[in-house]
Amino acid sequence: MTKLKNKLSTYARSKFLLLGSIIALLIAFSPYLFYLYEIFPNGRVWETSFFTYESKYYEDVLTAAWTFLGKLTPLFLLLIWFFTCKHWWYHSILIPVAMYMYQLVIAFYQDAYAHTYTIDTNQLIYLAPFFIVILSIVYLIRIKIFDRVYGIDLSEIDETDVSVFSSVSETDRRQLKFFQSEEEYWEPTEEDYYSRL
Repeated sequence: MTKLKNKLSTYARSKFLLLGSIIALLIAFSPYLFYLYEIFPNGRVWETSFFTYESKYYEDVLTAAWTFLGKLTPLFLLLIWFFTCKHWWYHSILIPVAMYMYQLVIAFYQDAYAHTYTIDTNQLIYLAPFFIVILSIVYLIRIKIFDRVYGIDLSEIDETDVSVFSSVSETDRRQLKFFQSEEEYWEPTEEDYYSRL
């Protein structure tokens, strides 16, 4: 039995080491990914046996490749960070990932269809709903973690005597309802009420 456990733990450690080595090599490869733009030709058209690419917006394939790889390299590193991060806030990394993806798509769209007007200027307006959703998720995760760390039970808030929106406490409200539900509850008439004042 212990030999099987040792074999499984050795397998798990070697798998973990292999995965870590692959990730380290990918990160070390990232500068080479960026400098791949130098292999592209300096001209408006790039012809290969598979396809022909014409740079319409940048008017130079080298400049277009430099722009695309300048956005793709940080996106690549951010995705590695997102998938390997073990912190509670790792969803926040999706915000710059979305920004770089948006910029990459816009840069490719502008170059493929030769749009001269800038689409990239109002990117925060387009990405704001995504930011709000991600930040809400991160905040909810933070609340859950603080719940566990500090032992705060959010369900107890309903049972406490604290009311945020009313000046009457929950205990007073319960006593009033209990008093009104009793059979001996007597509600004075309007004349009796004013006479006792």
